Amino acid sequence: MTGERLGGRFARLWTASTLSALGSGTATVAAPLYVASITDDPLVVSAGAAVSWLPWLLFALPGGVLADRVDRRRLMVLIDWVRVVALAALAVAMLADRAGIALLYAVLFVVNTGEVVFRTAAQAVLPAVVPRSMLERANGWLGGGTQVMQNMIAGPLGGFLFVVAASLPFALNAGTYALSAVLVGLLAGTYRAGPALPERRSVRAEVAEGFRWLWSQRLLRTMTMLIGLLNVTLTAAVAVLVLLATERLGLGSVGYGALFTCMAVGGVLGSVVGDRLIAAITPTWTVRTGLLVEAGLHLALAASRSAVVVGFALFAFGAHSALWNIVVNSLRQRLTPPALMGRVGSTTLFVAAGGNCVGALLGGAVAARFGITAPYWAGFVVAVAVIAATWRVFDRATVAAAYAQQAPQEPAPVA
Repeated sequence: MTGERLGGRFARLWTASTLSALGSGTATVAAPLYVASITDDPLVVSAGAAVSWLPWLLFALPGGVLADRVDRRRLMVLIDWVRVVALAALAVAMLADRAGIALLYAVLFVVNTGEVVFRTAAQAVLPAVVPRSMLERANGWLGGGTQVMQNMIAGPLGGFLFVVAASLPFALNAGTYALSAVLVGLLAGTYRAGPALPERRSVRAEVAEGFRWLWSQRLLRTMTMLIGLLNVTLTAAVAVLVLLATERLGLGSVGYGALFTCMAVGGVLGSVVGDRLIAAITPTWTVRTGLLVEAGLHLALAASRSAVVVGFALFAFGAHSALWNIVVNSLRQRLTPPALMGRVGSTTLFVAAGGNCVGALLGGAVAARFGITAPYWAGFVVAVAVIAATWRVFDRATVAAAYAQQAPQEPAPVA
């Protein structure tokens, strides 16, 4: 993958993104393995996912305001260096055998607090880095690079490094964030919402402005609500996946990591051909087919004891996830005025995070009370209900009308 046709600035942004994804992926795999090595309590294990997603609830909305007020590139660089310090401290504590679950969760909280604002700023920067006509392709390459590194490579690598030394995945993550900070810092120009600082109002007023604009867009509003609801069931499933893999599928740490690799392979395929596939089958059928795949994933996890069947279901879900993200992100970036880009993006992330945080806790509670497969059966029922309720919403006319709208062009970065 290269950013050649998308330009040198995109190449640097893409490289920073993929390097960060490599480190984040190893830490994502290693964190639940570390907790599971200390306790087998489903509630304690799933609490790690809740701690990871809680910052999205607390800081997503004010983070969007911040991204619309300051230079987004400098904000991203600062966040990367803060995360380097936090992860390096955790790795050192693990080497000294002084790290426990509490410290791990504290570091996860800090790192994901940074990720909240970083991702909002990064999504807002992209329309200033590439032409609007290439947003689908740029989002596809970014998603593909993340999938290759975060799951295809980092999944088994994180499991392997954890076996060698529990601190290694977190040390690697610190190093990749440092490289990301350097590369993002090399982006030329300044990246504010406009040529001058916007009028400062209260954070609440600016958040409300972004929310009102998003709510006025029927298709984006529906997609955002769907993401929030489906993330409840999806995160509930992923929160206890490590227990399903070890207890029901009989997989070890490397096998557990390989499940993420299956999802990544599908994600890479969807990312690489995403812009062409979406154009061929239309965004309407991209979304509808994805909803069917979502239901199929939960059914496979609930009913199958075969690692092959589960791996294939995760592969299909990875492809669906990549295509869905291309559609949602590109449409939002096309429609949103530049001055609102951070707040609209952060509102979407806030709703998604709400579902993730609830699902993380719910997954452990349901599994502890009703058995390890219960979260997956519940997810299947919810997915079927969503399909029935929203199938007609994503008709061709509605989607075409949304794509026909045009927001003002993102201003070029100031040199």
